[in-house]
Amino acid sequence: MTDHHVQDRGSLPSTEPKMPVKAPKASRHLEVERKFDVVESTVSPSFEGIAAVAHVEKSPVESLDATYFDTPTQDLARNKITLRRRTGGHDAGWHLKLPAGPDARTEVRAPLDASEHGGQDNVPDELRDIVLATVRDKPLEPVARISTQRETQVLYGADGAALAEFSNDHVTAWAAGASDASGAPPAEQEWREWELELIESDVNNGAADSELLSRLSNRLLDAGAAPAGHASKLARVLGTQVQPNGTQPPADPVHLAVAEQVDELLVWDRAVRADADDAVHQMRVTIRKIRSLLADSQDPFGSPDNAWILDELRELANVLGVARDAEVLAERYQLALDKLPPELVRGPIRGRLVEGARRRYQTGLRRSLIAMRSQRYFRLLDALDAWVAEVPATASGDESTPVTIDAAYQKVRKAAKAATQVEPGAEHERDLALHRIRKRAKRLRYTAAATGATRVSEQAKVIQTLLGDHQDSVVSREHLSHQAEAAHTAGEDTFAYGLLHQQEADLAERCRQQLDDALRKLAKAVR
Repeated sequence: MTDHHVQDRGSLPSTEPKMPVKAPKASRHLEVERKFDVVESTVSPSFEGIAAVAHVEKSPVESLDATYFDTPTQDLARNKITLRRRTGGHDAGWHLKLPAGPDARTEVRAPLDASEHGGQDNVPDELRDIVLATVRDKPLEPVARISTQRETQVLYGADGAALAEFSNDHVTAWAAGASDASGAPPAEQEWREWELELIESDVNNGAADSELLSRLSNRLLDAGAAPAGHASKLARVLGTQVQPNGTQPPADPVHLAVAEQVDELLVWDRAVRADADDAVHQMRVTIRKIRSLLADSQDPFGSPDNAWILDELRELANVLGVARDAEVLAERYQLALDKLPPELVRGPIRGRLVEGARRRYQTGLRRSLIAMRSQRYFRLLDALDAWVAEVPATASGDESTPVTIDAAYQKVRKAAKAATQVEPGAEHERDLALHRIRKRAKRLRYTAAATGATRVSEQAKVIQTLLGDHQDSVVSREHLSHQAEAAHTAGEDTFAYGLLHQQEADLAERCRQQLDDALRKLAKAVR
């Protein structure tokens, strides 16, 4: 990514967030649990009579003391993320909890001494990096202290395996900075709550038993508990201090779609940092969706104040594209070579094509992470947040002009007509023309999906996918030609390169043959 737009937006701090430099210490755990509110007089439930539970064992009482961290504007809490340093108990350490679906959170744990800078209030770089797109360059500071006296019962099955844990928590908490005008210390809050958590081994093996969780939960409800009014202890402590992002959901469907995709961007950002499968691809797709939707929005994105956002999104997608293209090629060549008879796979072709692409993926991923730790990236995210929070301006008393898909479709038609006018034999120009159709079909797809034109979106996706396969073939054939030349120079057998090249050419031809029919179906869907 070049730096000219950053300079245009004024002076920015030159220091970048530090990358984790030590070997990773953190471990990840999937936590599936439910919380319940109870009064002090509520008697703990009995789990007798539940077929899956053979016996119950009480664990020693634990004294837990946790300090919770967030930005001054509580960005983690707004995104349902918690970060704490807790002492006491069997899992003392730093805990970062991320949303992972209904009743579920991913907990990232690091040792108490994981901070590279020392001190109890210095968040480990490895944990900060995971949520960097959320906190950006804001400081992470203590926002609450929570002490818990925990009484735990472990529920076992007939085979002796632990199934779940029931915790009876007596909680004392203080919100940082909550002193009154007289300077008195923060008010102390006390309450009692229950937690019911499935044992991690079953969860990580894909055997999380939602039916068991529900049956156990019913016992708690029968005993007088109520579903918790807050998702976490911290949420209860902060109470009304945490305000939702923005105001009301945007009325404009494109504006609403952008807001949803910006939220998705933060999710895929975390996945890329964890090098999760297909994460680079999904983050890049999300960036392109945002860019397409912004370009089609009612707001004046052609103005100098806003046009830079589109440029930055394009550049960020290009940076991620290095890793994504290598990932596609590695998977593509692995599959193609596995399908060939072994006697036709001659020479070190797997090393050149598959392992070489995997090395380029790692290089591209490192480059992507550098961009994702930059001030420039943070300012782009800030600008997207500001745009989402802004209410589109309309003239007084006027209704918002509905977004139509006709303009986007006309661009697809124009690109398709231009492709038919390419001279026979001009393969490079033909490939470029087909790629333009794909990009315009993709933009039409996103706009149609945002405005509820489902049939148009589905048919545009068919064209996007068809010509995406064609473009992948174009890139692959060019790469195969370069690698075959290098192999030939090294005296290696290049027969298999020719086979793969012909397979790619055949695939591209099949895609071109299906295009006219796909365009006709799109035209019918638009009408």
